[in-house]
Amino acid sequence: MIELSPAQAKRLVINRQGLHKSNAFGRGDSALHDCIDRLGYIQIDTISVINRAHHHTFWTRVATFRNNHLDALQKDRKIFEYWAHAAAYLPMQDYRYCLPYMNAIASGQKHWRTPDKKVMASVMQRIRSDGPLKARDFAASGSKTLHFWGAKKPEKIALEQLFIEGKLMVSHRDGFEKVFDLPERILPSRLDTSTPTSEEFYRYLIIRTIQSQGFATESEIGYLRKGIKLALRKQIQQMLADNEIVQVRVHGNPNVYYSQTDMIEQDRPARVARNVHLLSPFDNLVIQRKRMAQLFDFDYQIECYVPESKRKHGYFCLPILFGDELVGRLDPKADRRNRNLVVRNLVIEKELKHVDAFIDKLARKLNELAIFNGCDSTVIERCNVKQIGSAVSRRLAS
Repeated sequence: MIELSPAQAKRLVINRQGLHKSNAFGRGDSALHDCIDRLGYIQIDTISVINRAHHHTFWTRVATFRNNHLDALQKDRKIFEYWAHAAAYLPMQDYRYCLPYMNAIASGQKHWRTPDKKVMASVMQRIRSDGPLKARDFAASGSKTLHFWGAKKPEKIALEQLFIEGKLMVSHRDGFEKVFDLPERILPSRLDTSTPTSEEFYRYLIIRTIQSQGFATESEIGYLRKGIKLALRKQIQQMLADNEIVQVRVHGNPNVYYSQTDMIEQDRPARVARNVHLLSPFDNLVIQRKRMAQLFDFDYQIECYVPESKRKHGYFCLPILFGDELVGRLDPKADRRNRNLVVRNLVIEKELKHVDAFIDKLARKLNELAIFNGCDSTVIERCNVKQIGSAVSRRLAS
């Protein structure tokens, strides 16, 4: 059993997430790949009030990131798209660990909806003969099916089902549209595509989560994965018995976490840089809300799915990380027509020990966020601490 103070625990997590210092993954061509290899996945999301979540998460850790860098990484077959706990980019070497889910869906387990087998066969034949295609390349063969994200034509549903079964992959994206092709035309020739054993799969889940988060509970390792609880617990107990992992306790926290001794000894910094990061709501650090509340004492909900009248903070609030504390949130919108980044609400929720440093770093980060979103200026419309809101606005103006 290893015991950590709350401060030590937060710093370890921030370090493993690549947020403990500027450009933790460097600035070169390998930085982007090193980033996703450490994090394990980057969640893809469609919301675009500012740059999309997958671009934002990379940019938070790799300052030189531009959207076309991600496209290049995918076309170079260094990453691929599939389902983690949600749609995501993953390192190409992790492909084989998606096979168990692909095989389960292909064997009848339902993902979202039941597709038309005839349409699926037709779509497969078309891609075999014509090469990579998008959903819009198929004329609708029948009435659209109502899905919770909106109406879907049968061919689009078939493409999504073939994708989740692993019979098709996303070759690349045209804008935000997926371009589908056969796996044999996409997967690198030397890639291991053997289906992992049960032990290999659960070891992968455990080690991957620990490597990216520093430590994790059993439920955090199995986050949003159904039907694995007993097998995962058995593998954890076996790895504990073999001294491959250790139990971790955080003072004042009732959870039992798991980690690796060497990682804790090497990657637990005495302090982290007093930087400001504006995190995507889908950022790997904050995506598990219960974990965030327990470790950082930060209660967070993304409110874009909440009726406007019931929102407390704003449509798309970004958690604000200052050093090793989540200290507030802000609700931005990129007014691209007028090239203006609008902060509709800035909320400070923790007492700040270094107010001047925070104001300076937040203003700088807002300016960087504006540039990243193609904006020339930033305006703060509202802040619950008027002195801070006014000071940040003055700093932005200068």
